[in-house]
Amino acid sequence: MTNLTPTAKLSGAGLSIWLDDLSRNRLRTGSLQKLIDEKNVVGVTTNPSIFQAAITSSSDYDDAIAEQAAAGSSVEEAIFELTTSDVADACDLFAPIATATNGIDGRVSIEVDPRLAWNTAGTIAEAKELYKKVNKDNVLIKIPATLEGLEAITAVLAEGISVNVTLIFSLERYREVINAFQAGIKQARDNGHDLSKIHSVASFFVSRVDTEIDKRLDAIGTEHAKALKGQAGVANARLAYQVFEEMFSTERWNVLAQAGARAQRPLWASTGVKDPVYPDTLYVTELVAAGVVNTMPEKTLLATFDHGVSKGDTLTGTYREAAKVLDALESIGVSYDDVVTQLESEGLEKFVASWNELLADVEVALKAAGKAA
Repeated sequence: MTNLTPTAKLSGAGLSIWLDDLSRNRLRTGSLQKLIDEKNVVGVTTNPSIFQAAITSSSDYDDAIAEQAAAGSSVEEAIFELTTSDVADACDLFAPIATATNGIDGRVSIEVDPRLAWNTAGTIAEAKELYKKVNKDNVLIKIPATLEGLEAITAVLAEGISVNVTLIFSLERYREVINAFQAGIKQARDNGHDLSKIHSVASFFVSRVDTEIDKRLDAIGTEHAKALKGQAGVANARLAYQVFEEMFSTERWNVLAQAGARAQRPLWASTGVKDPVYPDTLYVTELVAAGVVNTMPEKTLLATFDHGVSKGDTLTGTYREAAKVLDALESIGVSYDDVVTQLESEGLEKFVASWNELLADVEVALKAAGKAA
């Protein structure tokens, strides 16, 4: 282990490193393959903001947009083609890893239109459409963990489709997500699906919790309040891992596991440090356990590769101290429930805003391409 890179050591401790980014440029230039080869990347996640940045800041999509314009595609149809094409190509790139890990890793995620986050039936329909279009065994369909999304998660899993549940901030919602997952797996079993082929991750967001709570602690302004800064994100995630351990050790789950079901893995998302005062690998090295996924923006991945420290399991048995952090915050007037409700709302608003920007930009590009033709 002494000669291994930091990312290799973390992988050796059981952490799956996924990249939180995808673009046609990464696929064409081989930069994504290089991250797989050199920095232990074994999966990819995408979101509306990632696609908005990829498509609007590059000429790599110009030819494809021109083809869509020539075909008379609507802006929604064009974006559907562009994004699913990238994801399908990335799935092919990661296929050897998926095969080697029996589908546990080698996964690529694509999210339903964020404007459907409050529409259960619409989410179910688009999830099926995305799955059919990408047509790769190692794709994960991302569904936001809204109240309306919970029923969709169950229904999509029941069809045998693997799911990445995203935008989870609260422990209560995480419990609801696991319940929705287990209900979906039970229905999949009843529908005759091979449970060993259905995979899922639950994306629990980390850094945004600190960003919002730190802002509130600064507003309180006492020394005691300031001393609590930078602790909530890790504490919240550690308590989420406790929820994971509890809910996947029940008799309800054991029955499904005996039928071949695979547990829904915790995935740490939003792991880029927003405050430069904190260590840039904080949300990686402090959240390690076997079987956990950490999806990192490239900046965080490179920092982890350069100087990340593997301390082994930094999750198991940390729950009492983590609970003390959240209790201390409540005692000085920082409402956990208020924070997580706000973060879910803001997270969805950001994705919808990015999607609307993408729609507007691609619409302009389609019109320009049509005129040029």
